[in-house]
Amino acid sequence: MKTVCQIRRDFPALAQIVHGKPLAYLDNAATSQKPQQVIDAVSHFYSHDNANVHRGIHALSERATAQFEAARQNVANFINAESDNIVFARGTTDSINLVAAGFAQDILKPGDEILVSEMEHHSNIVPWQLAAARTGAKVIAAPVCDDGSLDMAAFATLLSPRTKIVAIVHVSNALGTVNPVADIVELAHAAGAAVLIDGAQAVAHGPVDVQALGCDFYAFSGHKMLGPTGIGVLYGKPEWLDRLPPYQGGGDMIRSVSFAGTTFAEPPSKFEAGTPHIAGAVGLGAAIDYIRTVGFDRIATNEKELLDYGSDMLQSIPGLRLVGTAPKKSAVLSFVVAGAHPHDIGTILDREGIAIRAGHHCTQPLMTRFGIPATARASLMFYNTTEELDRLGQALGKTIRLLAA
Repeated sequence: MKTVCQIRRDFPALAQIVHGKPLAYLDNAATSQKPQQVIDAVSHFYSHDNANVHRGIHALSERATAQFEAARQNVANFINAESDNIVFARGTTDSINLVAAGFAQDILKPGDEILVSEMEHHSNIVPWQLAAARTGAKVIAAPVCDDGSLDMAAFATLLSPRTKIVAIVHVSNALGTVNPVADIVELAHAAGAAVLIDGAQAVAHGPVDVQALGCDFYAFSGHKMLGPTGIGVLYGKPEWLDRLPPYQGGGDMIRSVSFAGTTFAEPPSKFEAGTPHIAGAVGLGAAIDYIRTVGFDRIATNEKELLDYGSDMLQSIPGLRLVGTAPKKSAVLSFVVAGAHPHDIGTILDREGIAIRAGHHCTQPLMTRFGIPATARASLMFYNTTEELDRLGQALGKTIRLLAA
């Protein structure tokens, strides 16, 4: 088993110097760094196997197709699905838009309701608002408790025969809250509603089994789980992928085309118009392989240690308040400091070589719920260390003194 020090050597970006200081990369909820194994997989594809997939009869196309479809099977195995139920998209946002557009075209009617939560990323709010505007449906938000957990009692009361779909985040990018998605799915299905889970912040941190969850859709992105940007996944139950109309039109998603009309291919091809991000899929497959090598038990242990250590350290700093203290959390530390704007904190920390994120984290309704414009956020991955958190604490002390001067 590799030590954390050995794991870090797999990530070339972590070894660099920023503003004369060793980089402490604590912005993993925005995007994770990439191990050399993923970088090499993408480079090897472009160097040796680059060709378009499907229908090609030459060797490079056959190799590219084999790798592309092997990546699909790898993703399916990773979340306990069938490969025909895995749609490659550009990311979580694209996947959610695909489902929302399909519901707007084929399912939602005036008076129907779409149930989300106050902690959703804009990517799981705005597509549903667009769908509601097109159909006369309504978006309703379940409230969040003071500790950042979902108010499950209120959520249950908001479900009704009018609820056609529940769109809920698995792990909050802004708070780290881990939602009880299996319970949410059970409640929603009992009310007759479908369920889409935004898993962008979940799949790199713990095992996901879509069969055990029972969800109708599960969406996630490659770049938040050590893979490339521009590649994402939508899992859908076969009955839903059969029912939803195509999201886009173009090549490779058709069975036949004439000027009299078009018949579409079976899922997942029906939703994959045009040339896909082939190298991205290959890189995503390599990222999954790397995660398996580290192992979720090891990942959970490392990240729990970091979360506990970082929470205790930050709460010891005078004037600092953690935002989001739900009992079940991922390794996300959002905080505010009295008298200091999060953007100023982030800017000063950057000069110390520490990368965090400052802002509303594309969760403006959640910020409004807590009565704040923004937070500073340190989001951790299994390759981070307590030494980096010590540097964060020391730099925050310096930052607070500087801003108070």
